[in-house]
Amino acid sequence: MDMTGEHRISAPRETVWAALNDAEVLRACIPGCEELEKKSDTELSALVVQKIGPVKAKFRGDVELSNINAPASYTIRGEGSGGVAGFAKGGADVSLSEDGAETVLSYEVQATVGGKLARLGSRLIDSTAKKLAAQFFDNFQAYLNEAEAKPAE
Repeated sequence: MDMTGEHRISAPRETVWAALNDAEVLRACIPGCEELEKKSDTELSALVVQKIGPVKAKFRGDVELSNINAPASYTIRGEGSGGVAGFAKGGADVSLSEDGAETVLSYEVQATVGGKLARLGSRLIDSTAKKLAAQFFDNFQAYLNEAEAKPAE
């Protein structure tokens, strides 16, 4: 599966970069994320529950960040296992560019799935991935809006 996209985020690039590298923010924004632990500055482990068509699975996996060019870009590589449901692995190149007071986040994803998930068909997998990406970015923007609205303590 290959997927590309671009999202306009109403926040400065440095704020977006910091949030994308904050395990608490990611845990709150990733759909179905039950656990997210930052193991180092470049490694995370996660537990995510997802339903893709008729298959519901808990995916446990690890993510590594590389090619870090703060606050402009990085590469995310990860692999997760959903037990009998199958596995997913892949990566994404993420870049942030400034556009006035907003940030444009662009991404290119390459991923593969195996097991029961692979038998669901590429159209269902692709549409689910697009839906989950849209949910993440909606959650992310809402989180940043809430953070901005809170008075400094």
